[in-house]
Amino acid sequence: MAPKATPRASSKPVKDTGTKLVEAAAKEFRVHGFSGTDSNKIARRAGFAPQTFYRWFPDKTAIFLAVYRTWEEDEKDVLADLHQRAAPVAALVDAVIAHHRAYRIFRRSLRQLSLEDPAVRQARAESRLRQITRFAHWQGGSTMTQADIATRIFEMERLCDAIAEDEFADLGLDDKVARAALAAIMSRLRG
Repeated sequence: MAPKATPRASSKPVKDTGTKLVEAAAKEFRVHGFSGTDSNKIARRAGFAPQTFYRWFPDKTAIFLAVYRTWEEDEKDVLADLHQRAAPVAALVDAVIAHHRAYRIFRRSLRQLSLEDPAVRQARAESRLRQITRFAHWQGGSTMTQADIATRIFEMERLCDAIAEDEFADLGLDDKVARAALAAIMSRLRG
């Protein structure tokens, strides 16, 4: 009798339930926003029974914040890679806009919840503080203060969201000037 063949190890890492729920939540929030989804939809999209959600997250806000952290990490990784490769600033601008555009409905919810929910507001402040630290590191010995960097981050966020939401097109304008402003901001932050 021939020995049983052992299954080959998959090259894909096995995802835990929490990771699957966060990925499903990201998809839900990207399409339906915070108010347009619920924990049952998230659990079902992840392939679980609805009660599984509450074994991993206390509420919808908690998973929203987990998605936000993932969004932040994804953007950080893309920018760090481009920065390390000394990519042109236009590539940084394109990457940030693409990331905002892919998550524009999620970001609408983020902006709204930041005004209404203290936990989301705090998470957003912590995210921005991490950004300040990263950009300060990019600059090395620059004379930019944390307040200078924060100001550039706020400008960058708003411009990225406006471009991602096609707000310039709504005005009958090309977004070239906004992209140039973003490039100037990124150049300054890059050091």
